[in-house]
Amino acid sequence: MNRDESSTGVRTPTRARPTAARQHTLREYNLALVSQALFDAPRPRSRADIAAATGLTRATVSVLVDQLIEARLVRELPPVTPLRAGRPAVPLTPAERTIVGLGLEVNVDYLGGTVLDLTGQVVAQEVVPGDLHGSDPAEVLGRLGALARRLVEDVEAQDMQAAGARLALPGLVDARAGRLQVAPNLGWSSFLPLPLLGLPDRLPVEIANEANLAGLAQLVAGAQGRRPDDAAPPVPSSFLYVSGEVGIGSAIVIDRELFLGNRGWSGEIGHVVVDPHGPRCLCGATGCLEQYAGKDAMLRAAGIPMDAPVETFLDALAEGTPSAREAATSAGTALGRALANFVNLVDIETVLLGGIYTDLLPYLREALTTELTTRVLASPWTELDLRPALVAGHAAMIGGARTVLRDVVAAPSAWTTSD
Repeated sequence: MNRDESSTGVRTPTRARPTAARQHTLREYNLALVSQALFDAPRPRSRADIAAATGLTRATVSVLVDQLIEARLVRELPPVTPLRAGRPAVPLTPAERTIVGLGLEVNVDYLGGTVLDLTGQVVAQEVVPGDLHGSDPAEVLGRLGALARRLVEDVEAQDMQAAGARLALPGLVDARAGRLQVAPNLGWSSFLPLPLLGLPDRLPVEIANEANLAGLAQLVAGAQGRRPDDAAPPVPSSFLYVSGEVGIGSAIVIDRELFLGNRGWSGEIGHVVVDPHGPRCLCGATGCLEQYAGKDAMLRAAGIPMDAPVETFLDALAEGTPSAREAATSAGTALGRALANFVNLVDIETVLLGGIYTDLLPYLREALTTELTTRVLASPWTELDLRPALVAGHAAMIGGARTVLRDVVAAPSAWTTSD
């Protein structure tokens, strides 16, 4: 890309002025190279493996690995006896329960926070359910800030250090200015959320769209978050992630990077028009996808109280309740039309369905497939890969915490003590 983009927004284009490479700059570059080679590997690597992968000398790698170990980013596993004569290899792996990232989220049905360590494991989590339609942002974010402080104090008491936090919000986010432009389903608009959290200055915090962070959560780096016996197929490098809740958001991932658009506002698939003569949406337009395939819309169509959990809808579907089956068919048809438009425009092969869609996919698939087969021009020659998201529950919090830790891995020199 020709502009400097972060995972949470689009930054102003810059042109770097050529400068001479100083020794500390070269060390930082090599340290980051070694760090990423370790964290991106599907299995533990030795110092010799890292030297072979990076092209650095074994002596240089050894010094840099020692710095990462001292910084508590990496730890050594027991030596492995080689099959041939030679010194035992010492595998290296991300350090657990040392440096952690915090993912925070406000959504229509809950607020919460999740703490991940460098291995991708959840070390602390707190989720508070509640109806946040039309809520007061100062009150809600004040509660979330108190929750975040509790989580940070808890992990710090266990000798972990929080590297930062990401706040996920369901709406248009201007990450450069730290401003939420609009979150229709919350009834929030045009303010700066981060000061309302009241978090200490020592904890760097950024905001991002919740679907974008949930999409990034699907990109599991190396072996993080995956079990050796995990039968789930690997996530491809390019995909569309679609998350169904009360609102519907999406993230466009191309070659493992978010496509953010000009202002970082891409992916608002919930406001794609299904029928211009349809019901009015909270965004002010009529016939948006959310009014057909959002959680409230499906519960309403099924005759289920909108304050009921989605499990009530799933139970009705499993029992074959006609109104529930009709609601799922209508939602699948609307979602299929929106996805067909996207596939025709972007030519992507994989769609990951997250949020409530992960469990609903068996009941949506027939209507989805019918619409995609009918409306995608290339359908006679290729089949769209529809699959449940790898990370479904509270994916935006997981993605937010992983984004914090990805920054640590990409710039580990900030955590080392060497000059």
